[in-house]
Amino acid sequence: MNISLWNDVDIYFSSKLQKSDPIMNSILKANAEAGLPAIDVSPNQGKLLHLLAKLKGAKNILEIGTLGGYSSVWLARALPEDGHLVTLEFSEKHAKVANENIRNAGLENQIEIIVGPALGTLPILKKRLLSFDLIFIDADKPNNPEYLKWALELSKPGTVIITDNVVRNGKVIEDDPEDSTVQGIRQFIDLLSEESRIDSTAIQTVGVKGYDGFALGVVK
Repeated sequence: MNISLWNDVDIYFSSKLQKSDPIMNSILKANAEAGLPAIDVSPNQGKLLHLLAKLKGAKNILEIGTLGGYSSVWLARALPEDGHLVTLEFSEKHAKVANENIRNAGLENQIEIIVGPALGTLPILKKRLLSFDLIFIDADKPNNPEYLKWALELSKPGTVIITDNVVRNGKVIEDDPEDSTVQGIRQFIDLLSEESRIDSTAIQTVGVKGYDGFALGVVK
């Protein structure tokens, strides 16, 4: 695997197809300075999320896993003026950094951060009778099967559900009972394969984030 080549090609596409963006650069800088793990989506992946939200015409977006708000801002920039994004974050520290990044991006009126365990927050969203046009799952992988179940509960026909980090450098095909992350992803994929309410596929990705991939589905 030529990781150096992957990086160079990723940077080539970013430099050609994306304008220099001081806001997005400042988010990554703020996240690094705050000591957040460097697990944000890449610029090309962020742009992909943005374009998918635009293609969908999403007005209401749910994100499970905020980190420092990098993907939140990419997604929220695709919203119409009256659109809204709800993002769920377990860590108060991460949420504080994300809140400042979102404010600096001028999106504080469109992005709502809810702090706490997502599996405790998702039932509250259900009680609020919310449904979403697009849902992005990018949180702790062992809970991916439960996140998918809740995503389906908060969906409607046509909702797009995207899940990050489903390849894990190829480890997804290894049934390692000691690796809870891989087990969570494999159980998530099994659930997708059995679930009649969603039509889905997966794509493998390479680049500055290494070898990984997305699962994408549309609710019937």
